[in-house]
Amino acid sequence: MYRKILIILFFPFVLHAQDVQRMDALFDSLKTNPQIRSDEITMERALLGKKMANSMLYPKLDVFGSYDYATSPAGMLPLAPNDLFVMIKDPTIPQPFSQNILRAGAAISMPVFVKSIFTMASKAKTLYQSAEIKKEIDLLKNEAIIVSSNANLQYMESLEKALEKKRASLIKVKELVTIKVNNGRAPEPALLKINAGINEIDLMRNEVALNREKAIAAIYSLTKVKLTKPVEMAQKGDYSNGEFKVLEPMQKKIEATELGIRAEKEKLYPALVLHGNYNHSYSLAYNNNLTVNEDFATLGLTLKIPIFEKNQYVKIKQSKLDVLDLQNELDKMRIEFTSEAQQLENSLVLLGNSIELYKSSIKDKEQLLEIAKVSYSTDRMTIEDYLKYEDDLLLERSKLYKAQAQKWQTLMKLAVIYGNKIEEIVN
Repeated sequence: MYRKILIILFFPFVLHAQDVQRMDALFDSLKTNPQIRSDEITMERALLGKKMANSMLYPKLDVFGSYDYATSPAGMLPLAPNDLFVMIKDPTIPQPFSQNILRAGAAISMPVFVKSIFTMASKAKTLYQSAEIKKEIDLLKNEAIIVSSNANLQYMESLEKALEKKRASLIKVKELVTIKVNNGRAPEPALLKINAGINEIDLMRNEVALNREKAIAAIYSLTKVKLTKPVEMAQKGDYSNGEFKVLEPMQKKIEATELGIRAEKEKLYPALVLHGNYNHSYSLAYNNNLTVNEDFATLGLTLKIPIFEKNQYVKIKQSKLDVLDLQNELDKMRIEFTSEAQQLENSLVLLGNSIELYKSSIKDKEQLLEIAKVSYSTDRMTIEDYLKYEDDLLLERSKLYKAQAQKWQTLMKLAVIYGNKIEEIVN
């Protein structure tokens, strides 16, 4: 019987933990959790991707300076033939040719029409939305862990009180057994059985304490709050089913990848780019050694038409495979969450019914235990039979506390799946 009780008591719960004086205080502490900060960094990274794409639409300006040496006189700037004829006729005019030339200037370029840039900006925006939703879901998951773990702590605290009640009850019965043994009305093994029962209670209390410490440690790692007891909480709302909010980050990621395919295709479109250059040259003319300071500028539009870009076709195919892979993963997750949600919704109803039945059963078993005490005191029952009534009551109480914890955990899982606000469900 004790083995059966232990199996039920310590059935593996998700001991992820938490609690303080108020649930909302624990929820607030989650906002500094590294997981949330990680999501914020992902959002910032996606936002930078959008800014980076948009920045490609701005002009690009470079300045430069250089010194050129040529083995024979080189031109400092393009020269029209008519101007050159005039310089040849008049040797006093410095010709813009030299072996040593100092240059300074600037170059500007700007996309006038590059379709893929706008699509890449849309992709980055969609990735930002995906990261934003993921942050919301992760916060819900952590809040759900807090509620579920607090429910576990409540379960363990209630169980500890039940064990203490049983121990106190056995101590009283032990006094009666001792009198009976001393008077020869009961065999000595009866006293040994009572002592064994008390020892079993103490062992179970130690197990409860160990599991409780694990829960508290997990709470601290999540909220940095060191709890000494569970927080009181009550259900003030219910979950609302509908679309699976938990799938939205993946859906947005697929949308972003599809935009990536479009952007890769658009890189094969014609692109129109504005470009300009300004060049100032300084040197000594090779024909008369006089100073030459000349400026030269150009401004133009370039139309680039890709004819054959093999690597671009490979990138498009790769992006399509990425979408298929993500879509397959999304379909798989949708099937899993559909099945899980149905099971959880059915379980929630059954757990509610079980809790009411356990409460009623506990009242009956409490009365039966009192009758058993009287029967044993009047020698109408053996110690073995009496101990069964003690075990039955503890077992029923443990089932009740376990069902209550499971109900909270089931409710929280549904809230996360459907993206409900847990603060509106738990008080």
